[in-house]
Amino acid sequence: MLDFILKYKRYLIGIALGAVAGYAYWHFIGCNSGTCPLTSTWHNSTLYGAVVGALFGGTTNKKNDKKNIETMEEDTTAK
Repeated sequence: MLDFILKYKRYLIGIALGAVAGYAYWHFIGCNSGTCPLTSTWHNSTLYGAVVGALFGGTTNKKNDKKNIETMEEDTTAK
């Protein structure tokens, strides 16, 4: 279980922050009429925020990505 958490910690942090942001959006802004599909209920808004948070969390750079970028630059300059 700890291996899973360490492997996917960026995604998990993104999910948690996104869920909190989605809930806060529903609570403070929301949709009074109930016709808004994403913000009409707290669970829709929280779930949407968690998904967006996971997407953002997955796009953050790792420490080793710098080495990958340098390798790609070497490959493009060798052509």
